[in-house]
Amino acid sequence: MEAHARVLELLGIPPDRFDGKVETLLASAVPDDIPALMAIVEPDRLTSGPQQLAFRIRRPGGELRWLGLRCRVITDDDGTPVRVLGVVADASYLRPSADEVSIVQRLSATLAGATTIRDVSQIVVNALRGPLDASRVAVAELEADRLVVTVLDPPEAQAWPGMWRSEWRSEWPDASMHDLPTLQSVLREGHVSLWPPGADLEPALAGIGPGGLAVLPLPADGRMVGVCLVGWDGEHRFGPEERSLLTATAGLVGQALMRAHALNAGHELATMLQRSLLPRKLPSLPGGVAVARYLPATAGLEVGGDWYDVIPLGDGHVALVIGDVQGHSAGAATIMGQIRTAVRAYAVERHPPDVVIARANRLLVGMETDLFATCLYVDLDMEEGIAWFVRAGHLQPVLRKPDGSTEEVPVEGGPPLGVVTDTEFPMTEVDLVPGTMLALLTDGMVESSNVRLEEGMRRVCAVLASSDPADPGMVADELVARVNRRDDDVALLLLRYDGARVRPMRSNWTVWRLPDAVHHARRFAARTLRSWGVVEELDVALLVVSELVTNAIAHTQGEVRLDLTLSADRLRIAVNDASPRSPVRPASVDWSATGGRGILIVEATTASWGSVPLSGGKQVWAEVPLATPRAAHPAHGVGRPGG
Repeated sequence: MEAHARVLELLGIPPDRFDGKVETLLASAVPDDIPALMAIVEPDRLTSGPQQLAFRIRRPGGELRWLGLRCRVITDDDGTPVRVLGVVADASYLRPSADEVSIVQRLSATLAGATTIRDVSQIVVNALRGPLDASRVAVAELEADRLVVTVLDPPEAQAWPGMWRSEWRSEWPDASMHDLPTLQSVLREGHVSLWPPGADLEPALAGIGPGGLAVLPLPADGRMVGVCLVGWDGEHRFGPEERSLLTATAGLVGQALMRAHALNAGHELATMLQRSLLPRKLPSLPGGVAVARYLPATAGLEVGGDWYDVIPLGDGHVALVIGDVQGHSAGAATIMGQIRTAVRAYAVERHPPDVVIARANRLLVGMETDLFATCLYVDLDMEEGIAWFVRAGHLQPVLRKPDGSTEEVPVEGGPPLGVVTDTEFPMTEVDLVPGTMLALLTDGMVESSNVRLEEGMRRVCAVLASSDPADPGMVADELVARVNRRDDDVALLLLRYDGARVRPMRSNWTVWRLPDAVHHARRFAARTLRSWGVVEELDVALLVVSELVTNAIAHTQGEVRLDLTLSADRLRIAVNDASPRSPVRPASVDWSATGGRGILIVEATTASWGSVPLSGGKQVWAEVPLATPRAAHPAHGVGRPGG
């Protein structure tokens, strides 16, 4: 064996010590690379064409160096092999600038914290393009027969082959697998594939890496979830360590993509569930304006159980509710929806506030879940300005008075919902004057890892004190804008209480079950409405009274009560009875039928009608609009006090 002096210099062998043996040449090679070196000079490998390999040696001083070997067979005129010619060159320039093990370790650590597909893709670009001195890196997901690109680097369209530019969609291109047969083959085999400079590839792939191309199938759970393409413009030769690096990278990235998919799917499902359970819009309130804000946590992907609600109760009352189910998960969002629905149902049945919360507590205890919930419930008489608060482990409400002063309302409290089966929830009564703002909020708004609860509550009070109550929406926006870091969900329910423009007038009559009960009810209604100055609507009102009272007497047992309420622009007629069954509007009535027309008559002569459940029965109501609205009551005035 002969060796050029330059080869001996690269191997660190003094010329006078070379004895012409292969063993001497291989003595400095790293033991792990010797099998590959021996295999490349096998006769059957050499006769198949030129061979090349990158391998490592240990220099006399301990330095690790990469060398490249290219060899081919020299034959005589008859084609008989007579000599093996090999060229050894310094191959350090072919290796990544960073150590491969370090790259994999950093990649594994950063992927562990990736929670979105875009995060995973960008981490891959950062880990491979710079250290490998690559010209292009692309990551794409597999969806049916298409590649859906999640990241390209560089991102400019002109940096990519023509087919990719023609398939450019909004931000990134996507591409049909039918146009990339080589890529299809690689994905079927499931192994990292490397192509040297000038490889015979379809243009869509060759243009990504004319100097060298690596295709990394991304496996996870027994299938291919995506692919990573790494390309070089300049000549790039792959060594065994680089193949190992890319193979390890493919496995890590495939699992990370699958994990991000699962997180995204779970988050989207829980978010959709939560949004479907929160009010789409808040109702208009006579005598006030309510606005709400909800912001999910910025840390993590799981949704929380914060909720709010505004529930018109009739008779000028409205319920304001805010709560927070422990934890962040789809389970918390589900429990939130059940509790919100239960509280709404109990409230509409007109149970007292303490009973509403007590029943919701028993419901959550009966679910046998490990989760508990805090809740603040307010029953507000919009006409009289009296609010009844019930608190179950929740934050105190904050009140802004018309003069700009603020305070945390000292509401008595009970334990959170779902903790103790039989417990009492005391009520606290507070008088509100027109121009007052009431803020109900969850702890995510005032407490975080770097903000104490007391500090957060002081901040809310300060913002409310300096705000202009004329626009509650802007006040709510300013409050949530002050929340810098959201470790938890943020829910805010804000009410500006204006007071009733006209104080309603009310009167009621207990209907005795006598043959002329309807006659007595009509007499009471006529006398009352005339005293209130209702003239034009009197005939319609008496007709409605007749029909509703007749239905209650004929179809129910127990006490029947007639309620009349005259507000600014309408008359409300309501009949309460002891039957839980709601009246049913008939689809049609035969001309010879003796009944069934009452509800049709009520529907035809009033602006609206309905039925609501009450504790121990129901209420059927109808509203008649006034032709001439009543003037404002002098005690309340018109407009928005304090605004």
